[in-house]
Amino acid sequence: MTSTRRLAAILAADVAGYSRLMGADEEGTLERLKALRRELLDPKIAEHKGRIVKTTGDGLLVEFASVVDAVRCAVEVQQAMPERDTGARAESRIELRIGINLGDVIVEGDDLYGDGVNIAARIEALADAGGVLVSNTVHDHVRDRLPFLFEDLGEQQVKNITRPVRVYRVRPEGPHPSPPLPGLDPGITGEGSARAGAAEPQALALPDKPSIAVLPFANMSGDPEQEYFADGMVEEIITALSRIRWLFVIARNSSFTYKGQSVDVKQVGRDLGVRYVLEGSVRKAGARVRITAQLIEASTGTHLWADRFDGSHEDVFELQDKVASSVAGVIEPALLAAEMRRSAARPTTDLSAYDLYLRALATIWPITKERIVEALGLLEQAITIDPHYGPALSWATICHLRLVGDGWTEAPETNRHKAIDLSRRALQVGGDDPGILANAALVLAISGEDLGAMIGLVDRALALNPSFARGWYVSSTLRMWAGQHDLAIEHVETSMRLSPRERMGQPPIQDRRGLFLQTPV
Repeated sequence: MTSTRRLAAILAADVAGYSRLMGADEEGTLERLKALRRELLDPKIAEHKGRIVKTTGDGLLVEFASVVDAVRCAVEVQQAMPERDTGARAESRIELRIGINLGDVIVEGDDLYGDGVNIAARIEALADAGGVLVSNTVHDHVRDRLPFLFEDLGEQQVKNITRPVRVYRVRPEGPHPSPPLPGLDPGITGEGSARAGAAEPQALALPDKPSIAVLPFANMSGDPEQEYFADGMVEEIITALSRIRWLFVIARNSSFTYKGQSVDVKQVGRDLGVRYVLEGSVRKAGARVRITAQLIEASTGTHLWADRFDGSHEDVFELQDKVASSVAGVIEPALLAAEMRRSAARPTTDLSAYDLYLRALATIWPITKERIVEALGLLEQAITIDPHYGPALSWATICHLRLVGDGWTEAPETNRHKAIDLSRRALQVGGDDPGILANAALVLAISGEDLGAMIGLVDRALALNPSFARGWYVSSTLRMWAGQHDLAIEHVETSMRLSPRERMGQPPIQDRRGLFLQTPV
């Protein structure tokens, strides 16, 4: 088949929360989608001379010869959508996200390919429910031709596209505050106080450490009696995450204001001032229960992690505890990895002690002499900015001991003494931080400190955060050195269960004199 190229305006649209809608009412959702296509989408697309290129279960791709027609069609569709939802339950409402790009496309038969199409799809994924986002190429062509407002959202790095794409939000002209959360009365705040006619409050500033909100899990059992179990599951997860000292966790009373609502995680992130959102569902069938959870970066809607857990409903509290510990244990490295990627993407002129620390952690693996030296340099810069920054002190000690253990230093005793000094300084400023306690326990044990006392340190770390995978791994190593082999096996298995995909380094060695255990980041 011969391929040709042409310039086209590409509109990509999909249904926000499609999986949730299908899970709650598969047949009803499909019928409403068919009606939406028949009564609104297809007529509007035809009216504006568009051509439907392809459809998926929840979305469609449309080509327009005129970019003005594409934007006008998108705005008119979104303006008509609320009228269709009149009388519908909040959890059943269908809301669209639309992205538009103008670019070169490859034509093969009736299908289209290329970055012109890909960028439209990526922009659509950034859109809020009920929103229309356009690329800078679209904005440049229509800004003086249509009576709409264009809100500059800045450059966005999107998947599989080399250069950042500048994105604009399209709004009909006039005083249009950001739309309220779907299903919520715009005159009511999360606390229940009346604010009729008030503009939406500005987004909260993000905390100075990673932040997360756990939304109420959807009860997919069709049994209202199971609400207590789903709510209890979320409370257990919030409690488990709160034990991670470097994580800012939104309290239950705030996150539960979204219960029973159809929400957009990007809006939740702005409303609660968090970078990450955890959502999930609970489904009971007979005596079995399936719990699913997914971690999302709120600003982009990117899914960072997802998993499911199966168990018996016979022991509800044991199952809740198991899932909460597992979720917290898996999320911790996933969040840390996301934070490291985020820091690495920031300009090198915008570095705080925290960003230097994250860059150091991102540098360490895979371990080489050059990487350890580079990571140590970044950590030393962080310590210079903040001499009491416990995590940086703690990982600097690991770097020093690594240089000693692998023979990568010409002054091993100097590095060893620095490692010991840094460990003690870290304990002084962060004696209630599980990560600092575990690192100090490992380093000081290798350096000849009393093994029983070091086991006491790591036990304290695990009491503070029972979902701390690396803490269980360090505990396994110290138990093995102490001759407690059965306990060592049990603790390493716990570590592997909590973080099954995390690299845990080389197998631990039995002789701790002058040797170094490779630990996970």
